[in-house]
Amino acid sequence: MQVELIIFDCDGVIADSEVLSASVLIDQLAALGITVTPAHVRRHFLGRSFPTVAQRIREQFGQPLPDSFEADYRARLLDRFAMELRPTSGFMAMLDALQIPSCIATSSSPQRVGRTLEVLGLAGHFADRVFTASQVRHGKPAPDLFLLAAHRMGCAPADALVIEDSAPGVAAARAAGMRILHYAGGAHLRGLEPMVLPEGVRSFDNWGDFSQLLLDLQQGAPIP
Repeated sequence: MQVELIIFDCDGVIADSEVLSASVLIDQLAALGITVTPAHVRRHFLGRSFPTVAQRIREQFGQPLPDSFEADYRARLLDRFAMELRPTSGFMAMLDALQIPSCIATSSSPQRVGRTLEVLGLAGHFADRVFTASQVRHGKPAPDLFLLAAHRMGCAPADALVIEDSAPGVAAARAAGMRILHYAGGAHLRGLEPMVLPEGVRSFDNWGDFSQLLLDLQQGAPIP
């Protein structure tokens, strides 16, 4: 049961970015007379690509969005990232000690994940090992993105471990036939009721625990 590849989601797993993302989206929608809460954003938009989010907004509120909505959102968000973005607590130390190949598979756009990694100082570390929803026909919760990442990295799906924070991401990893750990240490999940996870999927909120969790998975230890 060796893990040959670790596939990290980016937002909410590597980057503690989801609170910033929600704040920018809420403010931008408010300017259009659309009121949403952080809880609504978590429930309906977390882990999904921006085109999917925009389509859901149109459907839920019955209101068209300006042609510039996505470009304006991305510009405002990247401005916030430059000033406020941080990695999730403990991620950098964990990554420095990690001995297993890793990559990123994210619903974010190439531009957003690229800027995220630049701000965090990780662009050189992951380099060409970043895969986005723009490269597949169906984003999360479909398995396409994780299967693409594993294929490009030369790893069988059953030998990959996905680290995800969102329900669509967990569903996508399961559909891909991969093992999963749910990361709940991002600021957007702090203090909330634990996510209801599929049987056998373990959640953790501290990167300091990751090495032991990885060892447990590789040794086939039962999930508590």
